Amino acid sequence: MELDFQKMGGLVPAIIQDNSTSKVLMLGFMNKEALDATVQTGKVTFYSRTKGRLWTKGEESGNFLNVVSIKDDCDHDTLLIKVNPVGPVCHTGADTCWGEKNEEPVLFLSYLQNFIRRRYEEMPEGSYTTSLFQSGINRMAQKVGEEAVETVIEATNGTDDRLIYEASDLIYHLIVLLTSKGMSIEDLAAELKKRHK
Repeated sequence: MELDFQKMGGLVPAIIQDNSTSKVLMLGFMNKEALDATVQTGKVTFYSRTKGRLWTKGEESGNFLNVVSIKDDCDHDTLLIKVNPVGPVCHTGADTCWGEKNEEPVLFLSYLQNFIRRRYEEMPEGSYTTSLFQSGINRMAQKVGEEAVETVIEATNGTDDRLIYEASDLIYHLIVLLTSKGMSIEDLAAELKKRHK
């Protein structure tokens, strides 16, 4: 990566983006030494224009920005750094420097998929998910059917709270069934995306 540090007097802007949520967390500036330190340590290090020195984000708070990837833009004068943040990013205590929440609730489904996959691989005793896998494909499919019926009943004659509860059970049992067949909720997302065209 050949960056043009001269356009801004030895600095380049570094846009910090959450690797999981894709939210822009903050903007900082780096000189060559800050970039080198970031690459070496795997923790985002900026050049502080006010302090006149390098500073690693989180060096005082412990809220480090762990680097996932670093890319330069087409003009080679700006960085996009994807990170896994540890705690809030802004000095005010907010998740982002724009006061936004750094969350995408739908991403929990991906976490849940990975959790269920680990259960399938490890089969820990005492786990409800393990017991479902051990019950066999017919029982898992039956559970999906039961939860679908309960979801329909709540949608037509129940409360909104119960509808959310039963629909959540349906999604969970569907992910278990898919996992047992070597598939995932991401496969469903890919199919729906293909249909969306």
